[in-house]
Amino acid sequence: QVQLIESGGGLVQAGGSLRLSCAASGRTFTTYAVGWFRQGPGREREFVAAISSSGHATVYGDSVKGRFTISRDGAKNTVYLQMNSLEPEDTAVYYCAGKAAIMYYYIASRDYDYWGQGTQVTVSS
Repeated sequence: QVQLIESGGGLVQAGGSLRLSCAASGRTFTTYAVGWFRQGPGREREFVAAISSSGHATVYGDSVKGRFTISRDGAKNTVYLQMNSLEPEDTAVYYCAGKAAIMYYYIASRDYDYWGQGTQVTVSS
């Protein structure tokens, strides 16, 4: 069992940046693929980014490509989501998710076994 805790959300103006963190406890996180998802008001949950357990492979949703970067620090058992050039459309609750897996990343929410509680990101225009 692994517990995931997101942090770093908040209120930012359009064009600004935030860095979200997903800290894991309970198990060594380095054998887990991790994804970030978001759910905005009145919207379905949307894939944002994912990273393989090694950190060598990453993938992004079309709406965030070129603006967001996912990375991980094995020593800190933490995965990050650096969000730049934020837009009001990025307003959502952001969730990180984990799956015990070697080599691969996953983009479907149903593939993940563990979820954090979410952190709110609000981008003002």
